Amino acid sequence: MVVAQDKATTCKLLIDGAWVDSKATEFGEVNNPSTGELIAKVPMGGSDDVDRAVQAAQKAFLEWREVPVVERARVMFRFKNLLDAHYEDIAKSVVREHGKTIAEARASTMRGIEVVEFACGVPSLIMGESMENIARNVDIETVRHPLGVCAGITPFNFPAMVPLWMYPVAITCGNSFVLKPSEKVPLTSMLIAEFLKEAGLPDGVFNIVHGGKDCVNALLTHPLIKAISFVGSTHVAKHVYETGTKHGKRVQSAGGAKNHIIIMPDADMDQTVQALQASAFGCAGERCMAGSLAIPVGEAGNMLIPQLVESAGKMKVGRTDIDDTIDMGPVVSKEHLAKVTALIEKGVKEGADPVLDGRKLKVKDAPDGYFLGPTILEAKADNTVVREEIFGPVLSCVRVETIEDAIKLGENCEYGNGAVIYTSSGRAAREFKHRFNAGMIGINVGVPAPMAWFPFTGWNNSFFGDLHIQGKESIQFYTQQKMTMTRWVAPSKGSTKFHDPIWKAKS
Repeated sequence: MVVAQDKATTCKLLIDGAWVDSKATEFGEVNNPSTGELIAKVPMGGSDDVDRAVQAAQKAFLEWREVPVVERARVMFRFKNLLDAHYEDIAKSVVREHGKTIAEARASTMRGIEVVEFACGVPSLIMGESMENIARNVDIETVRHPLGVCAGITPFNFPAMVPLWMYPVAITCGNSFVLKPSEKVPLTSMLIAEFLKEAGLPDGVFNIVHGGKDCVNALLTHPLIKAISFVGSTHVAKHVYETGTKHGKRVQSAGGAKNHIIIMPDADMDQTVQALQASAFGCAGERCMAGSLAIPVGEAGNMLIPQLVESAGKMKVGRTDIDDTIDMGPVVSKEHLAKVTALIEKGVKEGADPVLDGRKLKVKDAPDGYFLGPTILEAKADNTVVREEIFGPVLSCVRVETIEDAIKLGENCEYGNGAVIYTSSGRAAREFKHRFNAGMIGINVGVPAPMAWFPFTGWNNSFFGDLHIQGKESIQFYTQQKMTMTRWVAPSKGSTKFHDPIWKAKS
C-alpha cells in the first residue's frame, strides 16, 4: 500500500490507478500537530499534474458511465464494508495528521461512511420520471445522465469526512473524479483511496492530485472538468465559485461561518453548558458548524457564563496521538495557531474580556505542539471576534435583553451556516426557527449538521451555488437530465409508407 506514513515520505499522486510522482519542484510539510513533527512532504503541483489526472479520468469516464448503475452501487457496498473494517485505522490517521481526539476522529469518519451508505441507494435516487399521453399520443420521460469528470477541493478540518461527502455520490452517479485534499492533511485520503481500489473501482475513475493555489486554479479552469465541489473559507469559496462558473462548470462552494447560539433564560442550563462546550471547543473549534458566538438573553448570561467558564476550564488539553482521554487537541498548524491567537489579541484590544484565556495553556510533554486552550471572550457586538470567523477554540459571548435583539444580530451577520437556540419554550423555538438568518437550525441541538440523507444548506456567504452538498441535491448536482417526448401513430388506411403487418391485419 503506497501511503505516506513514514517520516518525511513524499506523497504521490493517484493517476489511472497507479501511485506516481508529481512534476512539482516545491513541497509543503505535513506535521503532527500534537508535536510539530514532520511526517510527510506534499508536492505543490500545478497544471501538469492536474492535466494528467483529468485526462485519465476522462478516459475512464467514457467506460464507467456505461456500467449499469446497480453494478456501480455494488462497488460502493464493497467500499463501505472495507471502510468499516478499517474504521480504526482511518480514525488514527486523522488523529495523526490533524490532531483531533480519537473520539472526534471516529465520529467524523462514521459521518463520512454514512455518505457511502447513501451512495449505495443511488439506483433508486437516480431514476427519472415519465407520463403517458401528456398530449394526444405523446409520451414523455426524463432520465439522468452523469456529467463527466468532477473534482473535489477539500479543507484540512475533516480529512476523512468531507472528501467522502463528494466522490462516493459522484462516482455512483457514473462520473469520474479528481480529488485535491488539503495540502495540510493528504494522508487520510490516500489511505482511503486504497480501499476504493480494493473495492473494484476501475483505474482512472478516482484520482488524487496535491497542491495549493496553482493546483486549485488548474482544476477550476481545465476544460474537461464539468463540476467542482469545494469546502473551505468564504474568501476561497467565492473565488472557486466565480472562477469555476466563469469557465462553464457547475460549482457547489461551501464557505465559512459564524454560528450563533441563543440561550434563553428558561433553558436547561446544565444541558446547555455541556452542549455549548462541545459545540465551541469540539475539534478545537475547527469546523464550520462550531458554535462560535453565544448570545445569552436576559438573565441567562449570569447563569451560563460562570458555569461555562468553570466547565471549559477543566477540559483536558494535550497530545491526542498518545492519549485517548484528551478532551481537546491542538489546532492544525503553527501558522493557524498564530492566526487564531492574533485574533484573540485583537479582540482584547478592542475591549473583549477574556473570562477564560487559553493563551496561558502549556502542554508539558509537547512544547512544540500547536496548542491553545478553550477561550471565552465577553464582547460587544461590534468587536472583531464577534463578527469574524476565528476557526479555533474561541467562544465569543454577547449579552442581549430580548430574543428580538438576538435575531437582529443574526440579520446583520454576513454568514448563514447554522444557528441554535436553547429553550423550553415552543413559542421561542418556533419564532427562532422561522426567522433566523441561517440555513441549518438547531433547537436544543448543539451542532445542527445534517446527516447524509439531507443537504448541507448554508446560506449567504456561507455557500455559493444552487445545489448543496449531500442529500438528494447531491444527486441533482452530479447528474444532468435528458427529456424525451415520443409520438407513435398508426398509419392511415391504405398507406404504403410504413409496412407493419400488425396494423395491416387490423385494418
